[in-house]
Amino acid sequence: MSDSALDQLIGRARGPMGPAIELDFGREAGPLHELGVLLGRVNGFFAFNAGVQVFRVGEEGLGPDLLSWNSDELWKSTYEGLADDVFCFGQDLFGTQFAIVGGERVVAFDPETAEAEDLGDSLHDWAAWLLSDPDVNATASFAYEFQKQNGALAPDQRLVPLQFFVAGGDYSFENVVVREAGEAMRIRGPIAQRIHSLPDGGTLHLGGAE
Repeated sequence: MSDSALDQLIGRARGPMGPAIELDFGREAGPLHELGVLLGRVNGFFAFNAGVQVFRVGEEGLGPDLLSWNSDELWKSTYEGLADDVFCFGQDLFGTQFAIVGGERVVAFDPETAEAEDLGDSLHDWAAWLLSDPDVNATASFAYEFQKQNGALAPDQRLVPLQFFVAGGDYSFENVVVREAGEAMRIRGPIAQRIHSLPDGGTLHLGGAE
């Protein structure tokens, strides 16, 4: 890899979160190939004040394991098919999933709506998107200020809004709680289902994490 946005991201990384590995997804190019190379360099890491997490691979280490994270049992079953096509390799502070779809596109998957924002066809595009606005796309400032006031999150913790963002909840310390990362996703799976099945013009009444 050349001196690129992805290299700049790695330069900001705190890791690795697991032992050194060699990972081959059976692709000679594209984002899955790049992910294998990335994790071979740094097996899981945090960046932007832990506002961004990239999952490690393997039985040993800190934070979620990549393969376990993408299993149905941990959280995807609560989305009942809405998350089946996204291979998630990381997440932001609020559980927005960074994922690869079809082995070709990199997306940001909203855990509350199951909508996927296309970020490009490579991890370089994803890294450039993070670096273009770290406070918005990488939740950098919120992560710094929240942990300064409340203490550092554990590697397997993320934040969940008490009033969901899609229902008008604000991005404030008072509106978020710390949850185990898998639980944080399971909480929002049923909400994403309800939003997905809502007819045009329908009204949805939502609460949040309890």
